[in-house]
Amino acid sequence: MRTRACCVAFSPLTGHPLDFPAHIDVRRRLGRVRHGALHGKLNPLFDLRLDLRRQDFFSLRGVLADPVEPFSQAAEAAGLQGKFWEMHDVIFAGQSEWSEMTVDQFQQWLIDKAATLELDKDKFTQDLNSEALVKLAQDAWDAGQASGLPGTPFLTFNGRPYQGANDLDTLSAIVDSILLEQRQFKECPPMTIDPDKKYQATLKTEKGDIVLELFADKAPLAVNSFIFLANQNWFDGVTFHRVIPDFVAQAGDPSGSGYGGPGYVFDNELSPELKFDQAGVVGMANAGPGTNGSQFFITFAPAPDLDGSYTIFARVISGLEVAKSLTPRDPSQGSELPPGDKILDVIIEEK
Repeated sequence: MRTRACCVAFSPLTGHPLDFPAHIDVRRRLGRVRHGALHGKLNPLFDLRLDLRRQDFFSLRGVLADPVEPFSQAAEAAGLQGKFWEMHDVIFAGQSEWSEMTVDQFQQWLIDKAATLELDKDKFTQDLNSEALVKLAQDAWDAGQASGLPGTPFLTFNGRPYQGANDLDTLSAIVDSILLEQRQFKECPPMTIDPDKKYQATLKTEKGDIVLELFADKAPLAVNSFIFLANQNWFDGVTFHRVIPDFVAQAGDPSGSGYGGPGYVFDNELSPELKFDQAGVVGMANAGPGTNGSQFFITFAPAPDLDGSYTIFARVISGLEVAKSLTPRDPSQGSELPPGDKILDVIIEEK
């Protein structure tokens, strides 16, 4: 039996291996254009999943006439008392108040605002222009200049510049894809199935059970990988992220983005006698030959256009009506999608 060496998956959206935890840096400046909306979009990511390098977030230059600008120091000084974002929001909301002030006037304005945030004014005043925070702000600014900061807002994911869409769903998908790498595998699983035996998989979903007959004799690589991943709980909690009525339901990506995989890939296995000629055929999703991973789909109707391009490794023997009842979701139609139905567990049986 021929097998194929597997490759470690790179982040599909940022294109390189990434460190953990995931970091988003956002660089921006106040002035003619405000970017508070971006902060609002990112807040859920900060709260739930990210270790934010805050010193890089608030590098602001070019607003006050005086060359010494304590924007970042003010947020960091408040942060030393646990209120970085509160001071951040106060500064943004008060731009019309301070934009024409001198630095001395602005510093007094900041101290007064610190009192409204119930900060220790004396400590805030002392920290505001401390050598450590001035250096922190300057280093952040210098790093931005060295990186060739093209404009604002400017995002980097784990140090790599990102200039794509900045809607919450897109950013969430990127973060989910980065975090998925903590679960990925470094190589293909060993071959543990017997191609001469019969295997069944029961997908226990929020809508009910879907039972699959696995074709170990026709697609041993795909079946072996599917059983391995099921035994590793890879599919538990995974959403059917793409459900197109009269076409397919697709799942297998824990990130829910449609870009995630297990960290390895393997070859297509095409059998002339297996066709997408009816509802309930189960195939491996791929991005081209040799890119099979963990994503799979179930057909709702004959789909002859798929023949010859996708491995068929199973068929639905019970629960096709459950599959057809899954919540429709078409990621290509935009970001405002209903929540997808989840796989709760996958149970493998040897017959």
